[in-house]
Amino acid sequence: MTNSDAASADGPQAIGPRSLAVGGGVSVAITGDGGQVVMLPAEAVRWAREVEAPPGAGNLPGSASGVFVGREHELAELRRLLADEGEAAVTQVPGSRAIHGLGGIGKSTLALHYAHTHRRTYTLVWWINAASTEQIVASLATLAMRLCPQWAATTGVQERAAWAILWLQWHPAWLLVFDNVEDPTDLRHYLGTLPDGHHLATSRTATGWHTIAPTMTLGLLDTDAALKLLCTLALGAEHTPTPDQRQDAAALAAELGYLPLALEQAGAYLFETGASLTDYRGMLGRVMDTAVGGIDPERTIARIWRHTLTAIEDRLPQAVTLLNAMAWLAPDDIPRTLLASLCPDPLTLGEALGALHAYNMIAYSTDRQSTSIHRLVQTVLRHRPAMNSEAHPPGRQDAEHLIQQAIPDEEANTPGWERILPHVVAVADSTPHTSLASAETADAYEAAAQYLYRQGRDAHTIRLRTATLAQHERDLGDTHPDTLISRNNLAYAYRAAGDLRRAIPLHEATLAQSEQVLGDTHPNTLTSRNNLAGAYESAGDLERAIPLYETTLAQREQVLGDTHPSTLISRNNLAGAYRAAGDLGRAIPLYETTLAQREQVLGDTHPDTLISRNDLAGAYHSAGDLGRAIPLHETTLAQSEQVLGDTHPDTLTSRNNLAGAYRAAGDLGRAVPLYETTLAQREQVLGDTHPDTLTARNNLAGAYRAAGDLGRAVPLYETTLAQREQVLGDTHPDTLTSRNNLAYAYESAGDLERAIPLYETTLAQREQVLGDTHPSTLITRNNLAHARETAETVQQRDTATPTTAPDLQRSSGTSD
Repeated sequence: MTNSDAASADGPQAIGPRSLAVGGGVSVAITGDGGQVVMLPAEAVRWAREVEAPPGAGNLPGSASGVFVGREHELAELRRLLADEGEAAVTQVPGSRAIHGLGGIGKSTLALHYAHTHRRTYTLVWWINAASTEQIVASLATLAMRLCPQWAATTGVQERAAWAILWLQWHPAWLLVFDNVEDPTDLRHYLGTLPDGHHLATSRTATGWHTIAPTMTLGLLDTDAALKLLCTLALGAEHTPTPDQRQDAAALAAELGYLPLALEQAGAYLFETGASLTDYRGMLGRVMDTAVGGIDPERTIARIWRHTLTAIEDRLPQAVTLLNAMAWLAPDDIPRTLLASLCPDPLTLGEALGALHAYNMIAYSTDRQSTSIHRLVQTVLRHRPAMNSEAHPPGRQDAEHLIQQAIPDEEANTPGWERILPHVVAVADSTPHTSLASAETADAYEAAAQYLYRQGRDAHTIRLRTATLAQHERDLGDTHPDTLISRNNLAYAYRAAGDLRRAIPLHEATLAQSEQVLGDTHPNTLTSRNNLAGAYESAGDLERAIPLYETTLAQREQVLGDTHPSTLISRNNLAGAYRAAGDLGRAIPLYETTLAQREQVLGDTHPDTLISRNDLAGAYHSAGDLGRAIPLHETTLAQSEQVLGDTHPDTLTSRNNLAGAYRAAGDLGRAVPLYETTLAQREQVLGDTHPDTLTARNNLAGAYRAAGDLGRAVPLYETTLAQREQVLGDTHPDTLTSRNNLAYAYESAGDLERAIPLYETTLAQREQVLGDTHPSTLITRNNLAHARETAETVQQRDTATPTTAPDLQRSSGTSD
């Protein structure tokens, strides 16, 4: 593990979506990507088997309007799909201009009507907010609370979701409705794990479903259905429209583009205010000009909502103030407490939210302690013009004020941060090009980035770091010390995300500026120098990394002292670079010294101490000393899980490295499951193409190959090589490792026609990049020689072939 220190006030943290694997004495269920194992007690497993759902059990939400028209053919087709296939996805007609990829076509309404119509044919009907994996887990958790409150009330969300999965496996004939699915692959695991019921999904995307579920596209309402919906909502179900009213309604429906959401909004306004259909059309014309050549659907919706806002403002101006601010936040789970600073009086806040809810502009959570706003409403509101060219867009400054007030204390617990974090990121994401963040808002971004950093999720801070740097450059200047720290932190975030093409130039620029402004041996300059060396090492450029590490260590020993935490970071990093260069004779003693010093200075379970312990175990492994490596890896993993958490990037590195040690010892029974778990968690926490994820994928392929499972090994090697070529470059050391490993897999499969040319290419590249006598070069040369002999000799030289060495863990850094 190599550490790199990021110059920042505290160090940056984060928690990604959680995946669950459920195990009891009798069965296993998986949610998400199957990464995190949740063991249920025997009593909970028994309840999952024995608890029955009461008749008609479900959690179906209410309809926005209470009116459903048309769609009879779609309902019949949906029933057929579910009866025949067991799953179906309702999407939008591809290429339709009706909504420009935004919501409002009526997918959820159709799914809800289907669920209400057929609920008595199912043992249970459960509605799941599927916009993200976290929300799926949360919705499943509520099922456990409904069916087994005596146990669920005593445990956490993940355990509840795990219990729900187990219950669904025991009790067939249910319907799960996954509403507003953003990524179809999020459902793959649920469909595979839960085969004994019906799965119905709604989604704005029409692509990505071909391997998940049969789809049914949903278009606009036809003219008659749109007319009926509008008249029913605007005039009342008991009223029969006159011919003139029908004519006016038809003209208005055409202007609204026959979009169900727009029709419902118009109907709600007309019924509430008593305005005529003709007046409504006239007011729309004054609010927004008709587009030349036809009506743009998004502008049509904007016209409707602009007029709705006028009615709400006449009723309660504070409601529109709230809505304008909510337009810049994350659309879901907006806590009432977050909005309170704009509406300190609870009575006024309740009335304002009630007015918005009455016009269907927001929705309440089940407990009414949080609200959500449709993404289309946000889009329309964000594009409303400011009062003048110098002003901020409506609601923008209020949204920034909300997050400034809501930032928790630095030591606040994780739930407090997690509730506010999506909204801080959303405000940063939606920053208008014409107005950078204020100093106070930038401080909020920095605090959120530091929280993510402390959680080991610095790769997710790029947007926050970018906004902070822009504000510092504008207000403080390009070379102010705080600007240099922000630039360093952004470069570090790029590196954590595996984006070395942007990280290295930014680190180089920061170091040059720090040397000029602060001096060659200023602590912040030393931090920049260390981080640039780490970026070079990540890029496989050890010729530049090692001298820079050596210089930084010598300077830190002189300036800070021999056992200063930053000096220990440099010493550990230099050991890692020596190890990467194959120089274990210098790496191991340096690792041993650093670990002893960290245990003495920082304590036995400090995160940096765990890094040193993991790195020393990895060096022992590289030296073939598994008798010392495996116990040290096991100790480090247990301590990392306890201190850092199960999915912290450093914990994932420890888990990967322990799997590698087991594999080296020939214990594939323990190695393969640990590799699979690590890959799933890294995909979830770091992303699919992060360098550490690619390492985990390569290592799992190697374990499959070692187990003789070439059917899984070869495709995984091919995928990893292609991704490494794209992300790291064609001659990066890790790319060369993948190329060598794929060649060996081809050889193991008897495919020497593909193996030998790949070996030859890898050998030439390793000789050029690593040198003629580097251990990895010697391995490839040996592999090529054997491949050229005969395929029959492969088994005799199994131990001569490499896989990727356990990956070096990089610490989240220390604060400078």
